[in-house]
Amino acid sequence: MTHALPLLAPLFLVAASLFSCFAPAKRPRLAIKVAELAAIGAMVIALVSTIVLIRDGSATGPMFGIGLFTFGSRLDPVSLVMLSLVSFIGWVVLRYAGTFLDGEARQGPFTGWMTATLAAVLFLVQSGTLLQFVIGWIASSLLLHQLLLFYPQRAAAQRAARKKFIVSRIGDASLIAAALVLGFTFGTGEISAILTAAREGAGGSWSVLASALLALAAILKSAQFPTHGWLTEVMETPTPVSALLHAGVVNAGGFLLIRFADVMLQAPVVLAVLVMIGGFTALFGSLVMLTQPAVKTSLAWSTVAQMGFMILQCGLALFPIALLHIVAHSLYKAHAFLSSGTAIETVAAIRRPGPVAIPDGKAVTRAFLLALTIYGMIGLLFGFSEKPPQAIALGAILIFGVAYLIAQGLADAAPWALTRRTLLASLFAATAYFALQHGADMLMHGTLPATPRPGPLEWTLMILGVISFGTVAVAQALFPLWAYHPAAAGLRVHLTNGLYVNALFDRLLGGWQHNKAATTQAATPVKD
Repeated sequence: MTHALPLLAPLFLVAASLFSCFAPAKRPRLAIKVAELAAIGAMVIALVSTIVLIRDGSATGPMFGIGLFTFGSRLDPVSLVMLSLVSFIGWVVLRYAGTFLDGEARQGPFTGWMTATLAAVLFLVQSGTLLQFVIGWIASSLLLHQLLLFYPQRAAAQRAARKKFIVSRIGDASLIAAALVLGFTFGTGEISAILTAAREGAGGSWSVLASALLALAAILKSAQFPTHGWLTEVMETPTPVSALLHAGVVNAGGFLLIRFADVMLQAPVVLAVLVMIGGFTALFGSLVMLTQPAVKTSLAWSTVAQMGFMILQCGLALFPIALLHIVAHSLYKAHAFLSSGTAIETVAAIRRPGPVAIPDGKAVTRAFLLALTIYGMIGLLFGFSEKPPQAIALGAILIFGVAYLIAQGLADAAPWALTRRTLLASLFAATAYFALQHGADMLMHGTLPATPRPGPLEWTLMILGVISFGTVAVAQALFPLWAYHPAAAGLRVHLTNGLYVNALFDRLLGGWQHNKAATTQAATPVKD
């Protein structure tokens, strides 16, 4: 029964959500406190669950239901990490929202919808059965829809919510189809039993079909190109919702692939497609981010890029690293959104670096060679031979970002202090990458499958990925202010508009035709 303990976490938040229904709509002081206490209770449950996991090991709690229509809580390192992450971010966001929305006429309903959304996500991440996973997946999306329309009078909010709703329903249909295929193929709705059978090679071509459907659901959930537009437009919602997106909502696509990792390994071609889509989305989002004038929009495009990188990691079968990426990015980006009101100068610096010195070609070459040398030396200390080629290639891509900083430090006009800091940053980044990767592998050993040896297709994609990310990094180092150069004015306009992909998607959905009354309605002062 102790493995069913995590089910208490969403129950606490459901109770807080129901309490908000009877609280005042404006300044519901008690409802806010109850919501915060429920989130704290979820964190306590996560802590106690850690003790249970260490003592008893991974297991699925008691099953409720018949056949494929069963519910059960799964407690293992993956679910525990997500349970801890979601409950902690949820608590922080609820505390922030209590002050941020103070005085809003509908603060009570907002608190209720937010706690309900967190409850759905907590229900999802601990799913031990296919039915529970599907219900948690769909419920979190439908409840988030209510938060996206918190300011229903905004035409942009209506358009973004409608687009998100359509994309999500296609993803839901794909997940339901995958669950049916898995359930009837393996004859059970218990996820752990399905993963064990898939690890032994069962399922055949049906596993490939299920993998393709799971991949489609993950792509749509994680705002991958070309269906990324809804994420860049939901900034019309209050800032706490933007932060809440990173508590297992937008990154639920990565969690889906990680949870069904053994099934995904049965379809190398599907993983290759994930590498291509994720890699392109990461490059595309990072370039567009540099051209965005608004703080929250820039952060949203950064999330698009980061979700692309997460999908890339899953496509490379680096599932422990992908889970580590979810944790690190969620914590960082939730903080970035909650502090966006005071981060204008910081984000402006990201969009327009304004380096102390612009390096020439020789400095850039030395910087990249030095960064790769440091990466190689640290890698040898940690044991390159024990690392899969996919992890080594991914590390090379990550070190390119550090090489950009070193290039500024090696420029002729750069002060020695900058050079010293950038070199130390490179050493720290390389060491941290291998150390965190090693820690993630140890934590997930026996829970997530090992990365298989790459074949010709995987080698080709890895080489193309390293070359593509390296080329972009070199271009940014040589032309740090390229986006503001007169010669790049045309390109900047196109990138600012996301190469018009979102506009085409709007036309496809008819989203560009909005209610005339909404556009002529007098604007009501609201908070961002």
